[in-house]
Amino acid sequence: MTNPRRSRGLSLRARVLLIASLLLAVGLTVGSVIVTSFLHNHLMSRIDAQLGPMATGMAQQVRSPDSFETTTFADDGGFWDNYVAFLDPDGALIVEQLPRGRPSATDPALPRLDIAAVDTRGGRPFDVPSKDGSETWRVLALTTSNIAADGTSGVQIRRETVVVAASLSEVQATITRLNTISLATGAGLLIVLTVVGSFAIRAGLRPLRRIEVTLAGVAEGDLSQRVPAMAAPGTEIGRLSGALNNMLAQNEAAFTAKERSEARMRRFVADASHELRTPLVGIRGFTKLFRMGALTAQADVERTMDRIERESLRLTRLVEDLLLLARLDEQRDPASSLDLTPMDLRTVAADALHDVRALDPSRPVELTGPDGEAPSAAPACADEARMRQVVTNLVGNAVRHTPEGTPVRIGVGTVDDRAILEIADVGPGLTSEQQARVFDRFYRADDSRSRSDGGGAGLGLAIAHSLVTAHGGTISLTTAPGAGATFRVSLPLAASSEAAE
Repeated sequence: MTNPRRSRGLSLRARVLLIASLLLAVGLTVGSVIVTSFLHNHLMSRIDAQLGPMATGMAQQVRSPDSFETTTFADDGGFWDNYVAFLDPDGALIVEQLPRGRPSATDPALPRLDIAAVDTRGGRPFDVPSKDGSETWRVLALTTSNIAADGTSGVQIRRETVVVAASLSEVQATITRLNTISLATGAGLLIVLTVVGSFAIRAGLRPLRRIEVTLAGVAEGDLSQRVPAMAAPGTEIGRLSGALNNMLAQNEAAFTAKERSEARMRRFVADASHELRTPLVGIRGFTKLFRMGALTAQADVERTMDRIERESLRLTRLVEDLLLLARLDEQRDPASSLDLTPMDLRTVAADALHDVRALDPSRPVELTGPDGEAPSAAPACADEARMRQVVTNLVGNAVRHTPEGTPVRIGVGTVDDRAILEIADVGPGLTSEQQARVFDRFYRADDSRSRSDGGGAGLGLAIAHSLVTAHGGTISLTTAPGAGATFRVSLPLAASSEAAE
């Protein structure tokens, strides 16, 4: 048995090889023991089968011990290679026939075999050692009845014992040769199979080595590493490789998302600091002018106070927008902060029509359905105040970033069991790069123009995106340079009866 603590320091390949070798050695040993036992029992059964007829024949042919030496036996089966003896009723030796060509020291050392002892054995063979202990004999003792002359009665029947013994030296030699052959064959087979098994195990564990190399590369920071396909998907190695690749892909996606989130957070903090600093610097500068007495005329003071008020209002709106975004971000269920009630998006669409006309009366504006069709009902469960904020931001974006007189279309209706609200213009449109970042916070497609005409901080579309997402909907942009821009808000459709209420 191997020491569990010591085996923990071995490699998997060494432990598998060690276990396989131990199991092979145990199997060879058990097989050798079983084969040897069966062969030994078979040989002993053959000797017992020979001793029985031999002892019976001796008892029938030899009528008295005196005639034993003159009795003729056919030399079939090596009769004279065995030991034969006659014993009196008390177990004393009367006469014996020794095997041919064997020293007397190797004769069997018979125990006391009187009539009672022979009857106790019941005709069953038993083993005895030789006189010098060098070998073992298989002995069978049977009683026989002999007629002897008596001076008084003339005839007397005496019970005597016939002993037949066969040497087990050939059996022992055969078993010894078999054990030697089994040991040599088993040792050679164990060595050969251990060497072959070592190469087979090394080849079988090669995929694990590849997995180890891949994971080492991942640990060094290369998250793009993947385990190569080295086995069928249905095998253990195949399933392990697939599971590891899925895990590595998820980890890479998580790290990438984390990096993007950190980058967005850094950009957000920088942009927020910049946007907050601008009105604060203006307010601080005007207050310094007032304290220094540079504003002597009443008109200058009024203009300065008006600028301070506008900058403070701008700062207030910016802080409120940031607080709204922060509340939507920190809530696990943003919809819980909304007052959801059944409504029809045609209501906010009609108000958006009036907002466009109020902001720029020169603009042509029309109310249609989605994609320019006839307007239709668009029932949804939404927070009406927040949806008006979304539409106001979209309308303000369309008016602010398109030339004066540019037509605007407001579409409302249902498409594929979704309530749809569109704000479309035929302005200059956006590039693909601008389209990808249009919903980012503090992003402005034209920073210089937005600042010069009192534009916002770049939070309008980000707020609209967060509010629509909180409603369980989506907001998308379809645009191209010179082809205008179409913002589409899609919300889950509510039952018409609920919207009517």
